[in-house]
Amino acid sequence: MNLQIRDPRAHALARKLAEKRKVSMTEAVIEALEAELKRETARIPLAERLAILADGLKAKAGADGRNMSKEEIDSMWGHS
Repeated sequence: MNLQIRDPRAHALARKLAEKRKVSMTEAVIEALEAELKRETARIPLAERLAILADGLKAKAGADGRNMSKEEIDSMWGHS
């Protein structure tokens, strides 16, 4: 099998990475693709990340949380 990089920018990036890592361009491309696939696989979807944050905030607020006054809310939003 043969993979040809025809895009000059892609070729330059592959060459630069290969030079920095002191490996062949083929190895640099393989390592970069493996790293990106690993990162993509490990990525937590936004909805899950937000749910984790929301759960943490609920835990900090306690069972009933607390009511805030209008002045507190205005101050929080920078309205004096």
